[in-house]
Amino acid sequence: MNAAADAHNNPMTGDTDTIDLYDRALDRFVRFHPAVVDLAGELTAVDAPAPMSLALMAYLNLMSTDADDLDAVRALWQALSQTEANEREQAHHAAIGDWLHGNWHDASARLDDVLSRWPTDLLALMLGHQLDFFLGDAQNLRDRPIRSLLEFEPDHPHAEFVRGMSAFGLEESGHYGQALDAGLAAVDANPDDVWGIHAVVHTYEMQGRVAEGIGFLSSDNTRWESGNLFTVHNWWHLALYHLEAGRPERSLAIYDAEIHHAGSAGVPIEMLDASALLWRLLLDGIDTGDRFASLADAWSAKVSGDPWYAFNDLHAVFAFAGADRRDDIRSLIQTQQVWLETADGSNARMTAEIGLPACRAVLAFVEERDHDAIAELMPIRRTLNHFGGSHAQRDALQRTLLESALRAGRYELARALTSERLGV
Repeated sequence: MNAAADAHNNPMTGDTDTIDLYDRALDRFVRFHPAVVDLAGELTAVDAPAPMSLALMAYLNLMSTDADDLDAVRALWQALSQTEANEREQAHHAAIGDWLHGNWHDASARLDDVLSRWPTDLLALMLGHQLDFFLGDAQNLRDRPIRSLLEFEPDHPHAEFVRGMSAFGLEESGHYGQALDAGLAAVDANPDDVWGIHAVVHTYEMQGRVAEGIGFLSSDNTRWESGNLFTVHNWWHLALYHLEAGRPERSLAIYDAEIHHAGSAGVPIEMLDASALLWRLLLDGIDTGDRFASLADAWSAKVSGDPWYAFNDLHAVFAFAGADRRDDIRSLIQTQQVWLETADGSNARMTAEIGLPACRAVLAFVEERDHDAIAELMPIRRTLNHFGGSHAQRDALQRTLLESALRAGRYELARALTSERLGV
Protein backbone atom coordinates (compact mmCIF):
# COMPACT_ATOMS: atom_id res chain seq x y z
CA MET A 1 0.00 0.00 0.00
CA ASN A 2 1.23 3.48 -0.77
CA ALA A 3 0.83 6.66 1.25
CA ALA A 4 -1.75 9.19 0.13
CA ALA A 5 -4.30 11.47 1.78
CA ASP A 6 -8.00 11.33 2.60
CA ALA A 7 -10.56 13.97 1.62
CA HIS A 8 -9.52 16.07 4.62
CA ASN A 9 -5.86 16.09 3.52
CA ASN A 10 -4.70 13.74 6.28
CA PRO A 11 -2.09 11.06 5.50
CA MET A 12 -3.68 7.67 4.92
CA THR A 13 -2.22 4.33 3.93
CA GLY A 14 -4.17 2.65 1.15
CA ASP A 15 -4.93 2.57 -2.55
CA THR A 16 -7.20 5.06 -4.27
CA ASP A 17 -10.30 2.87 -4.13
CA THR A 18 -9.86 2.24 -0.40
CA ILE A 19 -9.38 5.92 0.38
CA ASP A 20 -12.42 6.86 -1.72
CA LEU A 21 -14.54 4.29 0.13
CA TYR A 22 -13.23 5.50 3.48
CA ASP A 23 -14.14 9.09 2.56
CA ARG A 24 -17.65 7.96 1.63
CA ALA A 25 -17.93 6.17 4.94
CA LEU A 26 -16.91 9.30 6.87
CA ASP A 27 -19.47 11.35 4.95
CA ARG A 28 -22.13 8.85 6.04
CA PHE A 29 -20.75 8.79 9.57
CA VAL A 30 -20.91 12.55 10.10
CA ARG A 31 -24.62 12.32 9.23
CA PHE A 32 -25.06 9.28 11.52
CA HIS A 33 -26.35 7.44 8.48
CA PRO A 34 -26.49 3.65 9.02
CA ALA A 35 -24.74 3.09 5.69
CA VAL A 36 -21.48 3.81 7.54
CA VAL A 37 -21.74 0.36 9.11
CA ASP A 38 -22.06 -1.36 5.73
CA LEU A 39 -19.24 0.71 4.25
CA ALA A 40 -16.98 -0.05 7.22
CA GLY A 41 -17.80 -3.71 6.77
CA GLU A 42 -16.82 -3.47 3.10
CA LEU A 43 -13.57 -1.76 4.04
CA THR A 44 -12.62 -4.49 6.51
CA ALA A 45 -13.79 -7.47 4.44
CA VAL A 46 -10.74 -7.42 2.14
CA ASP A 47 -7.69 -9.60 2.69
CA ALA A 48 -5.47 -6.80 4.01
CA PRO A 49 -7.60 -3.93 5.32
CA ALA A 50 -6.08 -0.49 5.46
CA PRO A 51 -5.23 0.79 8.97
CA MET A 52 -7.93 3.49 8.97
CA SER A 53 -10.50 0.94 7.80
CA LEU A 54 -9.82 -1.14 10.90
CA ALA A 55 -9.82 1.97 13.08
CA LEU A 56 -13.21 3.10 11.78
CA MET A 57 -14.83 -0.25 12.50
CA ALA A 58 -13.23 -0.43 15.95
CA TYR A 59 -14.53 3.03 16.82
CA LEU A 60 -18.04 2.18 15.64
CA ASN A 61 -18.07 -0.76 18.05
CA LEU A 62 -16.69 1.32 20.92
CA MET A 63 -19.26 4.06 20.31
CA SER A 64 -22.08 1.64 21.12
CA THR A 65 -20.95 1.59 24.80
CA ASP A 66 -21.93 -2.08 24.70
CA ALA A 67 -19.54 -4.46 26.45
CA ASP A 68 -20.71 -7.19 24.08
CA ASP A 69 -18.83 -5.41 21.28
CA LEU A 70 -15.45 -5.45 23.00
CA ASP A 71 -14.32 -8.78 21.54
CA ALA A 72 -14.79 -7.36 18.05
CA VAL A 73 -12.84 -4.24 19.04
CA ARG A 74 -10.02 -6.36 20.44
CA ALA A 75 -9.70 -8.33 17.19
CA LEU A 76 -9.69 -5.13 15.12
CA TRP A 77 -7.15 -3.49 17.43
CA GLN A 78 -4.84 -6.50 17.16
CA ALA A 79 -5.21 -6.56 13.38
CA LEU A 80 -4.40 -2.86 13.24
CA SER A 81 -1.20 -3.47 15.19
CA GLN A 82 -0.04 -5.79 12.40
CA THR A 83 -0.47 -3.28 9.57
CA GLU A 84 2.15 -0.98 8.09
CA ALA A 85 0.64 2.16 9.57
CA ASN A 86 1.82 5.75 9.43
CA GLU A 87 2.18 7.99 12.46
CA ARG A 88 -1.41 9.18 12.43
CA GLU A 89 -2.73 5.65 12.09
CA GLN A 90 -0.50 4.44 14.93
CA ALA A 91 -1.91 7.21 17.11
CA HIS A 92 -5.43 5.97 16.38
CA HIS A 93 -4.31 2.46 17.31
CA ALA A 94 -3.08 3.77 20.65
CA ALA A 95 -6.34 5.65 21.31
CA ILE A 96 -8.41 2.57 20.51
CA GLY A 97 -6.23 0.52 22.84
CA ASP A 98 -6.70 2.97 25.70
CA TRP A 99 -10.47 2.97 25.27
CA LEU A 100 -10.61 -0.81 24.89
CA HIS A 101 -8.68 -1.26 28.13
CA GLY A 102 -10.92 1.10 30.07
CA ASN A 103 -8.78 4.22 29.94
CA TRP A 104 -11.41 6.46 28.37
CA HIS A 105 -9.80 9.70 29.58
CA ASP A 106 -6.45 8.65 28.12
CA ALA A 107 -8.13 7.84 24.79
CA SER A 108 -9.70 11.29 24.79
CA ALA A 109 -6.34 12.93 25.44
CA ARG A 110 -4.67 10.92 22.66
CA LEU A 111 -7.34 12.06 20.20
CA ASP A 112 -6.67 15.64 21.28
CA ASP A 113 -3.03 15.03 20.40
CA VAL A 114 -4.04 13.63 17.00
CA LEU A 115 -6.13 16.73 16.33
CA SER A 116 -3.33 19.04 17.39
CA ARG A 117 -1.24 17.65 14.55
CA TRP A 118 -4.02 16.79 12.09
CA PRO A 119 -6.87 19.14 13.06
CA THR A 120 -9.09 18.11 10.14
CA ASP A 121 -9.03 14.41 11.06
CA LEU A 122 -12.81 14.03 11.09
CA LEU A 123 -12.74 10.54 12.60
CA ALA A 124 -10.58 11.71 15.52
CA LEU A 125 -12.86 14.71 15.99
CA MET A 126 -16.09 12.72 15.99
CA LEU A 127 -14.80 10.06 18.37
CA GLY A 128 -13.13 12.61 20.62
CA HIS A 129 -16.42 14.52 20.73
CA GLN A 130 -18.28 11.32 21.63
CA LEU A 131 -15.80 10.58 24.39
CA ASP A 132 -16.24 14.08 25.78
CA PHE A 133 -20.00 13.37 25.82
CA PHE A 134 -19.54 9.97 27.46
CA LEU A 135 -17.22 11.50 30.07
CA GLY A 136 -19.30 14.63 30.70
CA ASP A 137 -16.40 16.91 29.77
CA ALA A 138 -18.37 20.03 28.79
CA GLN A 139 -15.30 22.22 28.29
CA ASN A 140 -13.65 19.92 25.77
CA LEU A 141 -17.02 19.11 24.25
CA ARG A 142 -17.09 22.81 23.37
CA ASP A 143 -13.42 23.46 22.62
CA ARG A 144 -12.43 20.38 20.61
CA PRO A 145 -14.69 21.11 17.60
CA ILE A 146 -14.06 24.85 17.83
CA ARG A 147 -10.31 24.22 17.49
CA SER A 148 -10.88 22.11 14.39
CA LEU A 149 -13.52 24.36 12.87
CA LEU A 150 -10.96 27.09 12.30
CA GLU A 151 -8.84 24.63 10.29
CA PHE A 152 -11.60 23.60 7.87
CA GLU A 153 -12.06 25.64 4.72
CA PRO A 154 -15.40 27.43 5.08
CA ASP A 155 -16.76 25.81 1.92
CA HIS A 156 -15.66 22.29 2.88
CA PRO A 157 -18.76 20.03 2.81
CA HIS A 158 -18.12 18.92 6.39
CA ALA A 159 -17.35 22.30 7.93
CA GLU A 160 -20.94 22.96 8.99
CA PHE A 161 -21.15 19.51 10.58
CA VAL A 162 -18.21 20.53 12.75
CA ARG A 163 -20.14 23.70 13.62
CA GLY A 164 -23.03 21.46 14.70
CA MET A 165 -20.67 19.62 17.05
CA SER A 166 -19.49 22.92 18.49
CA ALA A 167 -23.12 23.93 19.09
CA PHE A 168 -23.65 21.00 21.45
CA GLY A 169 -20.48 21.82 23.36
CA LEU A 170 -21.55 25.46 23.64
CA GLU A 171 -24.94 24.37 25.01
CA GLU A 172 -23.43 22.01 27.58
CA SER A 173 -21.13 24.85 28.67
CA GLY A 174 -24.08 27.18 29.19
CA HIS A 175 -23.53 29.44 26.17
CA TYR A 176 -27.12 29.11 25.01
CA GLY A 177 -27.25 32.06 22.62
CA GLN A 178 -24.10 31.02 20.77
CA ALA A 179 -25.22 27.39 20.82
CA LEU A 180 -28.52 28.23 19.19
CA ASP A 181 -26.89 30.40 16.52
CA ALA A 182 -24.32 27.73 15.69
CA GLY A 183 -26.84 24.89 15.76
CA LEU A 184 -29.39 26.62 13.57
CA ALA A 185 -26.67 27.59 11.08
CA ALA A 186 -25.45 24.00 10.92
CA VAL A 187 -28.95 22.62 10.37
CA ASP A 188 -29.74 25.28 7.79
CA ALA A 189 -26.70 24.12 5.83
CA ASN A 190 -27.47 20.40 6.31
CA PRO A 191 -31.03 19.52 7.37
CA ASP A 192 -29.84 15.93 7.96
CA ASP A 193 -27.21 17.03 10.51
CA VAL A 194 -28.84 15.08 13.31
CA TRP A 195 -26.13 16.06 15.80
CA GLY A 196 -26.70 19.74 15.03
CA ILE A 197 -30.45 19.18 15.39
CA HIS A 198 -29.73 17.54 18.72
CA ALA A 199 -27.73 20.59 19.83
CA VAL A 200 -30.64 22.91 19.05
CA VAL A 201 -33.19 20.78 20.93
CA HIS A 202 -30.86 20.57 23.94
CA THR A 203 -30.61 24.36 23.94
CA TYR A 204 -34.39 24.80 23.84
CA GLU A 205 -34.68 22.18 26.60
CA MET A 206 -32.28 23.99 28.89
CA GLN A 207 -34.09 27.27 28.30
CA GLY A 208 -37.52 25.76 28.93
CA ARG A 209 -38.66 26.69 25.41
CA VAL A 210 -40.85 23.63 25.01
CA ALA A 211 -43.19 24.91 22.30
CA GLU A 212 -40.27 26.10 20.18
CA GLY A 213 -38.55 22.75 20.62
CA ILE A 214 -41.63 20.86 19.45
CA GLY A 215 -42.03 23.25 16.54
CA PHE A 216 -38.40 22.85 15.51
CA LEU A 217 -38.50 19.05 15.56
CA SER A 218 -41.86 19.01 13.77
CA SER A 219 -40.86 21.44 11.02
CA ASP A 220 -40.08 20.56 7.42
CA ASN A 221 -36.64 22.13 7.84
CA THR A 222 -35.12 19.15 9.65
CA ARG A 223 -34.66 15.53 8.56
CA TRP A 224 -34.10 13.29 11.54
CA GLU A 225 -37.20 11.13 12.06
CA SER A 226 -35.88 7.92 10.52
CA GLY A 227 -32.96 6.36 8.73
CA ASN A 228 -30.12 7.41 11.04
CA LEU A 229 -28.26 6.14 14.06
CA PHE A 230 -29.42 9.08 16.18
CA THR A 231 -33.15 8.80 15.53
CA VAL A 232 -34.09 7.32 18.90
CA HIS A 233 -32.39 10.04 20.91
CA ASN A 234 -34.10 12.85 19.04
CA TRP A 235 -37.45 11.07 19.42
CA TRP A 236 -36.64 10.98 23.14
CA HIS A 237 -36.27 14.74 23.10
CA LEU A 238 -39.65 15.16 21.41
CA ALA A 239 -41.26 12.80 23.93
CA LEU A 240 -39.65 14.77 26.75
CA TYR A 241 -41.03 18.02 25.35
CA HIS A 242 -44.54 16.56 25.24
CA LEU A 243 -44.20 15.36 28.83
CA GLU A 244 -43.14 18.83 29.92
CA ALA A 245 -46.07 20.28 27.98
CA GLY A 246 -48.49 18.13 30.00
CA ARG A 247 -49.17 15.56 27.30
CA PRO A 248 -47.83 12.28 28.75
CA GLU A 249 -50.05 10.26 26.41
CA ARG A 250 -48.06 11.66 23.47
CA SER A 251 -44.82 10.72 25.23
CA LEU A 252 -46.02 7.14 25.70
CA ALA A 253 -47.11 6.92 22.07
CA ILE A 254 -43.64 8.04 20.95
CA TYR A 255 -42.06 5.57 23.37
CA ASP A 256 -44.03 2.66 21.91
CA ALA A 257 -43.54 3.63 18.27
CA GLU A 258 -39.97 4.93 18.24
CA ILE A 259 -37.98 4.47 21.45
CA HIS A 260 -38.46 0.91 22.69
CA HIS A 261 -40.53 -1.89 21.18
CA ALA A 262 -40.20 -5.46 19.97
CA GLY A 263 -38.19 -4.40 16.94
CA SER A 264 -35.70 -2.21 18.81
CA ALA A 265 -31.99 -2.84 18.30
CA GLY A 266 -31.40 -3.59 21.97
CA VAL A 267 -28.28 -1.44 22.26
CA PRO A 268 -27.53 0.41 25.52
CA ILE A 269 -27.16 3.81 23.87
CA GLU A 270 -30.85 3.59 22.85
CA MET A 271 -32.11 1.69 25.90
CA LEU A 272 -30.93 4.43 28.22
CA ASP A 273 -33.28 6.84 26.41
CA ALA A 274 -36.10 4.42 27.14
CA SER A 275 -35.16 4.24 30.82
CA ALA A 276 -34.76 8.00 31.06
CA LEU A 277 -38.25 8.66 29.67
CA LEU A 278 -40.04 6.01 31.72
CA TRP A 279 -38.32 7.20 34.91
CA ARG A 280 -39.53 10.74 34.35
CA LEU A 281 -43.03 9.44 33.73
CA LEU A 282 -42.80 7.51 37.01
CA LEU A 283 -41.69 10.65 38.86
CA ASP A 284 -44.73 12.43 37.40
CA GLY A 285 -47.02 9.67 38.65
CA ILE A 286 -47.94 8.46 35.15
CA ASP A 287 -49.01 4.84 34.70
CA THR A 288 -46.62 3.22 32.24
CA GLY A 289 -48.23 -0.22 32.20
CA ASP A 290 -45.82 -3.09 31.70
CA ARG A 291 -43.23 -1.07 29.80
CA PHE A 292 -40.70 -1.10 32.63
CA ALA A 293 -40.86 -4.89 32.83
CA SER A 294 -39.95 -5.47 29.18
CA LEU A 295 -37.22 -2.84 29.34
CA ALA A 296 -35.77 -4.42 32.49
CA ASP A 297 -35.60 -7.74 30.65
CA ALA A 298 -33.60 -6.07 27.88
CA TRP A 299 -31.20 -4.47 30.36
CA SER A 300 -30.60 -7.73 32.26
CA ALA A 301 -28.52 -9.12 29.42
CA LYS A 302 -26.39 -5.97 29.25
CA VAL A 303 -25.28 -5.66 32.88
CA SER A 304 -24.55 -9.28 33.69
CA GLY A 305 -20.76 -9.02 33.44
CA ASP A 306 -18.14 -6.63 34.76
CA PRO A 307 -19.21 -2.96 34.67
CA TRP A 308 -18.22 -1.12 31.50
CA TYR A 309 -19.97 2.27 31.62
CA ALA A 310 -21.47 3.68 34.82
CA PHE A 311 -24.01 5.81 32.95
CA ASN A 312 -25.53 2.70 31.39
CA ASP A 313 -25.59 0.90 34.75
CA LEU A 314 -27.67 3.68 36.29
CA HIS A 315 -30.22 3.48 33.50
CA ALA A 316 -30.45 -0.27 33.95
CA VAL A 317 -31.21 0.45 37.61
CA PHE A 318 -33.95 2.91 36.58
CA ALA A 319 -35.57 0.09 34.59
CA PHE A 320 -35.19 -2.45 37.40
CA ALA A 321 -36.63 0.03 39.89
CA GLY A 322 -39.63 0.83 37.72
CA ALA A 323 -40.27 -2.89 37.27
CA ASP A 324 -39.93 -3.41 41.06
CA ARG A 325 -37.02 -5.80 40.54
CA ARG A 326 -35.17 -4.71 43.64
CA ASP A 327 -33.06 -7.85 43.87
CA ASP A 328 -31.66 -7.04 40.43
CA ILE A 329 -30.65 -3.59 41.69
CA ARG A 330 -28.98 -5.08 44.74
CA SER A 331 -27.16 -7.60 42.56
CA LEU A 332 -25.85 -4.87 40.26
CA ILE A 333 -24.74 -2.75 43.20
CA GLN A 334 -22.96 -5.77 44.69
CA THR A 335 -21.25 -6.40 41.34
CA GLN A 336 -20.08 -2.80 41.26
CA GLN A 337 -18.74 -2.96 44.81
CA VAL A 338 -16.82 -6.19 44.27
CA TRP A 339 -15.45 -5.01 40.93
CA LEU A 340 -14.23 -1.74 42.44
CA GLU A 341 -12.01 -3.64 44.90
CA THR A 342 -9.56 -4.39 42.07
CA ALA A 343 -10.65 -2.25 39.12
CA ASP A 344 -8.94 0.86 37.81
CA GLY A 345 -9.43 3.13 34.83
CA SER A 346 -12.05 5.65 33.85
CA ASN A 347 -15.17 3.63 34.55
CA ALA A 348 -13.88 2.64 37.97
CA ARG A 349 -13.56 6.32 38.85
CA MET A 350 -16.96 7.15 37.37
CA THR A 351 -18.59 4.26 39.19
CA ALA A 352 -16.99 4.97 42.56
CA GLU A 353 -17.61 8.71 42.48
CA ILE A 354 -21.05 8.93 40.89
CA GLY A 355 -22.48 5.68 39.54
CA LEU A 356 -22.57 3.63 42.72
CA PRO A 357 -24.10 6.30 45.00
CA ALA A 358 -26.61 7.15 42.25
CA CYS A 359 -27.67 3.50 41.98
CA ARG A 360 -27.98 3.27 45.76
CA ALA A 361 -30.12 6.42 45.71
CA VAL A 362 -32.54 4.93 43.18
CA LEU A 363 -32.86 1.79 45.29
CA ALA A 364 -33.53 3.90 48.37
CA PHE A 365 -36.13 5.90 46.41
CA VAL A 366 -38.19 2.86 45.37
CA GLU A 367 -37.92 1.48 48.90
CA GLU A 368 -39.26 4.84 50.14
CA ARG A 369 -36.12 5.47 52.17
CA ASP A 370 -36.22 9.08 51.09
CA HIS A 371 -33.73 10.41 53.63
CA ASP A 372 -31.22 7.82 52.38
CA ALA A 373 -31.83 8.84 48.77
CA ILE A 374 -31.18 12.47 49.72
CA ALA A 375 -28.03 11.49 51.60
CA GLU A 376 -26.68 9.69 48.52
CA LEU A 377 -27.55 12.40 45.99
CA MET A 378 -26.76 15.63 47.80
CA PRO A 379 -22.96 15.12 47.91
CA ILE A 380 -22.76 14.32 44.18
CA ARG A 381 -25.40 16.61 42.69
CA ARG A 382 -22.88 19.22 41.53
CA THR A 383 -20.48 16.69 40.02
CA LEU A 384 -22.90 14.39 38.20
CA ASN A 385 -21.23 15.32 34.92
CA HIS A 386 -18.24 13.25 36.00
CA PHE A 387 -19.99 10.07 34.88
CA GLY A 388 -21.11 11.32 31.50
CA GLY A 389 -24.23 12.32 29.63
CA SER A 390 -25.79 15.72 29.16
CA HIS A 391 -27.48 18.19 31.50
CA ALA A 392 -30.86 17.04 30.20
CA GLN A 393 -30.06 13.37 30.78
CA ARG A 394 -28.60 13.86 34.25
CA ASP A 395 -31.65 15.86 35.25
CA ALA A 396 -33.37 12.55 36.00
CA LEU A 397 -31.26 12.35 39.17
CA GLN A 398 -31.92 15.98 40.08
CA ARG A 399 -35.65 15.27 39.72
CA THR A 400 -35.27 12.19 41.91
CA LEU A 401 -33.60 14.29 44.58
CA LEU A 402 -36.38 16.88 44.46
CA GLU A 403 -39.10 14.23 44.70
CA SER A 404 -37.28 12.58 47.61
CA ALA A 405 -37.14 15.91 49.42
CA LEU A 406 -40.89 16.39 48.97
CA ARG A 407 -41.72 12.85 50.10
CA ALA A 408 -39.44 13.19 53.13
CA GLY A 409 -41.07 16.44 54.19
CA ARG A 410 -37.81 18.32 53.58
CA TYR A 411 -39.73 21.31 52.25
CA GLU A 412 -36.97 23.87 52.76
CA LEU A 413 -34.65 21.72 50.65
CA ALA A 414 -37.38 21.16 48.06
CA ARG A 415 -37.99 24.91 47.87
CA ALA A 416 -34.28 25.60 47.39
CA LEU A 417 -33.99 22.97 44.67
CA THR A 418 -37.07 24.30 42.91
CA SER A 419 -35.74 27.85 43.07
CA GLU A 420 -32.57 26.69 41.35
CA ARG A 421 -34.59 25.14 38.55
CA LEU A 422 -36.81 28.19 38.07
CA GLY A 423 -33.88 30.55 38.14
CA VAL A 424 -31.93 29.00 35.27
